[in-house]
Amino acid sequence: MHFDFVDLRLLVHLADTRNLARAAERSHLSPPAASNRIRNLERDLGFPLLYRTSQGMTPTPAGEAFVHHARLVLERVQHLAGDMQEYGEGIKGHVRIWANTTAISEFLPAALSTFLRDYPDVNIDLREVLSGEIVKGVSDGATDIGIVAGNVHAGQLEMLPYLDDRLVLVTAARHPLAQERSVDFAQTLGDNYVSLPTSSAIHMFIDNAAQALGGRIKLRIQVGNFEAACRMIEAGVGIGVVPQSIARRHARSMSISLIALNDPWAERKLKICVRALADLPPFARALVERLMADAAAASAERA
Repeated sequence: MHFDFVDLRLLVHLADTRNLARAAERSHLSPPAASNRIRNLERDLGFPLLYRTSQGMTPTPAGEAFVHHARLVLERVQHLAGDMQEYGEGIKGHVRIWANTTAISEFLPAALSTFLRDYPDVNIDLREVLSGEIVKGVSDGATDIGIVAGNVHAGQLEMLPYLDDRLVLVTAARHPLAQERSVDFAQTLGDNYVSLPTSSAIHMFIDNAAQALGGRIKLRIQVGNFEAACRMIEAGVGIGVVPQSIARRHARSMSISLIALNDPWAERKLKICVRALADLPPFARALVERLMADAAAASAERA
């Protein structure tokens, strides 16, 4: 049974986009050529790989299995290219990172900027994803490196300590809760909330926490970043849940108060997860080591 890399990438792109035209574009094929390749592949296999509906294409159970193995094969090819980088010039590496909101907003920008400066032939694909989905993505080979927060089931993945942070309640200085040293999250559900977009990982996490208590977030306004959220909170628009490291930084220039949350999930231990550190390409291993070294230096500075 013969498979070529073009077919493997095409099926992976179809699973990601659910759209033939977009998958064909990502695979550098015309839509008719992509459709013909899929038809020939299904003919050779003897069974369909995709459901075709008016909403697009979705993998059949056999298609899901095909995509899973295709990701693994393409990942190994990427690792091969990374290893060969040690022996020749001009091979460009590519590292995929899925991380939670806190890591992307607070910790990764400085670390990645210095890494990219030192490794000009390496590109990074950075995406904001919920921690549970990050673990699945690393397990399935959809991403190389994950940065997760909280207690997640890692299975057979390697989990490496990264950074500690907390989620805190942020209010205007004149808010009734501003004088409290700590509160239960449930006490805040009657207030209006300032939040990052509903598509952000941290909003979905907080909304899930509210639903677990039988409530919902009273979303008053959505903003694009934590600085804008803190400014809206300072202006009295509402309250918000923000990573402590970010809230402390903005509290130096804004009239806001930080109140500890008593809920266990507010303690956020960030971890780096990989399928196997030794199996990563050299440049990806170098990135993990850089992240861990920067985290150790930051922890020592705080201490």
